[in-house]
Amino acid sequence: MTGRLRSGSGRLDQVLGGGLPANGISLITGLPGAGKTIVAQQYVFRNASPDRPAVYLSTVSEPLEKIVRFGQTLDFFDRAEIGRSVFYEDLGLTVNRDGLAGVTDQIGALLRERRPGVVVIDSFKALQAFAEGPGEFRTFLHDLTGRLTAVPAASLWVGEYGESEIAAMPEFAVADAIVNLAAVQMGNREIRLLNVSKLRGSGFQSGRHAYRLSSQGIQVFPRLADLPSGAGYSLGDVRMSSGIAALDEMIGEGYWPGASTLVVGPSGSGKTILGLHFIVGGARRGEPGVIATLQENPSQLNRMARGFGWSVDGRPVELMYRSPVDIYIDQWVYELLEAVERTKARRVLVDSLMDLQVASPDETRFREFVYSLTQRLSRQGVSMLMTMETAEASTAHLSDLAISHLSDNVIILGHDIGPGSQMRSIAVIKTRASDHADSIRSFKIGPSGITLADPAQELGELPGGHSEPGLLRPGV
Repeated sequence: MTGRLRSGSGRLDQVLGGGLPANGISLITGLPGAGKTIVAQQYVFRNASPDRPAVYLSTVSEPLEKIVRFGQTLDFFDRAEIGRSVFYEDLGLTVNRDGLAGVTDQIGALLRERRPGVVVIDSFKALQAFAEGPGEFRTFLHDLTGRLTAVPAASLWVGEYGESEIAAMPEFAVADAIVNLAAVQMGNREIRLLNVSKLRGSGFQSGRHAYRLSSQGIQVFPRLADLPSGAGYSLGDVRMSSGIAALDEMIGEGYWPGASTLVVGPSGSGKTILGLHFIVGGARRGEPGVIATLQENPSQLNRMARGFGWSVDGRPVELMYRSPVDIYIDQWVYELLEAVERTKARRVLVDSLMDLQVASPDETRFREFVYSLTQRLSRQGVSMLMTMETAEASTAHLSDLAISHLSDNVIILGHDIGPGSQMRSIAVIKTRASDHADSIRSFKIGPSGITLADPAQELGELPGGHSEPGLLRPGV
């Protein structure tokens, strides 16, 4: 496929392998409220010109006046182009008076008169009600398709179709492209997802992709799904400090560049502080970092950092806070990758994965998401530290986490309360391409952050480095 119709949304065109067919028929489907009309109008104003205008045809689903009035609320709607490069026409009167044959004749006349580059029919599905039977509707489809494909124009048919109707309705057989928009309920959340069912003569990105609607149109966030690659890529051979010298010794002289580290522990065990050590330690070495937090808002995080004499407010650290209440993980990850690129970050702290897991459509998608993110950053030589809260700190519990095997390093923090005292502990249970200490060490959180106890005061060893550590039991 050569000619493409661009949407004005780079990521939507990316999903479509470059865009919709410039000289074909595309169906934009979805139930009411999915955003079909917004997408159609976006294509209209993105591609219309005086010599190749766009013709927007309403049928009997919504009045033409309502479509135009709604269109005026969109940022890309340009009143100056109405009657010059964008023309709105009503097919409702014609279909009520002359039936489907009259619709075909009116569209044929508009094609000869306007010579458009884009033709939109909204709603196409509504025309089915005017056929006396399946045979008449198929004849109408055949005649209309012949007229539209005889001219160099992109046709967009908008309809309130559900996904189950794609296999049953004859219009889907003649379509060159099918794009479905849907709003999916996830508990008390709703997430909008787009998928491409068909695109003749072209590749496209499979799966369901999140999108949002606004006055600027549709914003698509393609599913982050990096396939395993046999191609190698070079990483530095100089270790990166965790920001805590004693922890570097436990890990084996620090993290490898591009490595991902998972820090697991119960609430209050020090996961966020360990992550701040990682970011602030890098900043002191001139390595930019990004803190992507869903736990602490900027005021809370800055107050915490200042308590240890650190600054995470400004260069070379960028703070990216997003509320977990209405988060799309696909949108979040693109914003994170853009922040990494913009700041040239070498270190990333994600606090915390639990909030992202709650926002994920399912467990499989979450694992796919974490794998793709770690691989994407690793190829760029960016080291990432991720925190995850668990009710119990143990290797037995860790085996239940579906993403622990995706991390290069895994660190467990413990936080136990005994009679009249509380103690925290740390254990390194996994490091790829490196040896690590099999010991469990206690630590304290003080004015300078985390301070590990002397090695002589180790709490015990992890047999083989992989069995139940016990960490700190109450009273230890």
